[in-house]
Amino acid sequence: MLHYRTLPVTAFQQNCSIVWCDQTRQAAVIDPGGDIENIRALAQSLGLDIRAIWLTHAHIDHAGGAASLSEQLDVPIIGPHRGDQFWIDGLPQQSLMFGFPPAGTFIPTRWLEDRDTVQIGEETLHVRHTPGHTPGHVVFHAPQIQRCFVGDVLFAGSIGRTDFPQGNHQQLIDSITQRLWPMGNDTVFIPGHGPESSFGQERLTNPFVGNT
Repeated sequence: MLHYRTLPVTAFQQNCSIVWCDQTRQAAVIDPGGDIENIRALAQSLGLDIRAIWLTHAHIDHAGGAASLSEQLDVPIIGPHRGDQFWIDGLPQQSLMFGFPPAGTFIPTRWLEDRDTVQIGEETLHVRHTPGHTPGHVVFHAPQIQRCFVGDVLFAGSIGRTDFPQGNHQQLIDSITQRLWPMGNDTVFIPGHGPESSFGQERLTNPFVGNT
């Protein structure tokens, strides 16, 4: 069985999630934007062995702690899609701009493509490339527990911003309607900020993508 716990990190209260396989206690950290001591402490309290870092995209509040956590634990950084390499290269400047601790650049151990899979222990998650907020954004779908970790594509009652470099509003809408909605109305999503919701709920009530 796949389990997860979400921990808000950084001044931006970004939802970092630890996902793990109950059988093996092996875990991956999704979007360690910062506060990595808190992330490691939570994993230790749960008796988990962190084996990988998975990134939805490379904005500072999602990827700012990735290089440091990877170095501390000697684990690979997986994702996002290579379209976000310019954001990774700019992490030091992003950290200065937003008052974050210094953030290191990196080259992911593995870039992700649409319809790839990632594995932790005996559990497999499915990757969809969802550009719009950033060109290299991906999401991680766990159909076995009807969950999807969507980064900053979709929020409860809102959608991701597209006014950053290489953001694209129409791409974002297409990513939501063509790649998230087919996962099913009952799928609960864990956004990059704020509370969880379901795709069905957002299709009914979200003013940006409702009735799509």
